[in-house]
Amino acid sequence: MSTPQPPLLQFPTDYPIKVVGRTSDTFRARIDAIFSAHVPDLDSSVTTERLSGNGNFQSISYVIRAVSAEQVTALAIDLKACPDVLIVI
Repeated sequence: MSTPQPPLLQFPTDYPIKVVGRTSDTFRARIDAIFSAHVPDLDSSVTTERLSGNGNFQSISYVIRAVSAEQVTALAIDLKACPDVLIVI
């Protein structure tokens, strides 16, 4: 018999997530709305935004206080479903 493995993360935990998409006037608002739906207590003071060298792409880095693996998974699914998002890291 094998021993069950402990979970990789212990919750709650600070969890960094970076979202990359094409630069647009609405990208930040759309991504913020997705985060707000999953992380009601999101601290925007630890959110950073950066443009690529040519300004074609925009990345937004968040650090959330994740309370469960299910929360992180649901957030990632919604981010990946957004047509503006190219990469979720």
